[in-house]
This record gives sequence, structure tokens and C-alpha cells, in this order.
Amino acid sequence: MKEKRTELRIFTIAEWEKEEQYLRKRHQEGWKFTKVSLPGLYRFEKCPPEDVIYQLDYNEEGLKHRDEYVQMFKDCGWEYLQEFAGYTYFRKPVAEMQGEEEIFCDDESRLDMMRRVFAGRYVPILIILMLLILPNIFDQFHSSDADAPILLVLFLILLSVYVWAVASFAYRYWKLKRRLKK
Repeated sequence: MKEKRTELRIFTIAEWEKEEQYLRKRHQEGWKFTKVSLPGLYRFEKCPPEDVIYQLDYNEEGLKHRDEYVQMFKDCGWEYLQEFAGYTYFRKPVAEMQGEEEIFCDDESRLDMMRRVFAGRYVPILIILMLLILPNIFDQFHSSDADAPILLVLFLILLSVYVWAVASFAYRYWKLKRRLKK
């Protein structure tokens, strides 16, 4: 029976590159990624250390035609691993690559993926904040409930986290867009 390990790691929606680096490092240390599940539980099994590139793609449209989508990457030598939280996980040993290979061959395709992530993740969260939470917070201002200040503070923390996430995502997006224009 193979030795297995589970690690808890949390990556934001926009930190797919950090997640790819994390998975690559684990594989170089002799721990092959097998699965991720909520709440950020990464499962690995012992393997010989090897330099393997992990790539994540966010493409809900591609998943509607999953067989063709996965086959396209398999034809290029990428091993399909799983889908999780809208991302599809692929890996490929560096030894099988011809130069530097990536799922995204150019900055324009990276920008396209970032637009898909924003539309698929950030916009729905904003809608939830505006339609469900915000009206309830305004009701708390007129409430004599003792929990009203606590709920207001929790909402402000949630809103701050959301603004920070959008700002960091926007920074990465505009940075990539500027690089593309050069």
C-alpha cells in the first residue's frame, strides 16, 4: 500500500499560479498530487521525486464539452487529474516537455482565463453581497438587537476581504495586460 499524506492549504481564486507551484514543489519532494477537496484538503501519495509541471485552467465552457476539452490537452501530453471549484487540473513531467510548455501559450490566453475567473467567481459573489447581505445590514442599523453591532463588524470584515481579493486580482490582471501591450 502506498504511503499517503493530506495537507490543508487555502488558495484564493486568483492564486492558481501559487497553487501550481505548491503542487510542483510537493512532487519534487516525492509527493504526487492525487486530489483536492473542500476545505482545501490536498491529498498526495508517495512517489519518486520528479520535476512535474502542474497547470490549472478555469474554463466552464470547456467543461460543457468535457471529453473534447480533456482530449485536447491529452493530445499535447498533459495528464488530466480532476476538476475542483471551476478549475481543471493537469500535469506533465518536465522530461516529456519540448522546451517551456504551458497550457496558456501566450498572455492573451491568460487574460482570457482571468476574465472567465472574474465572471464566474467574483461577479456572483458581488451579487450575493449586494442582494442578500447588504439589505440585512441596513436593517441592523435600525434594530435594537444586541447582535446588530457584531453583525455589522462581520459584514465589514467580509466586505474588506472581498475588496482586497478584487483589488489583488485587478492588479494582476492590469499588470498582465500592460505586459501584453509592450
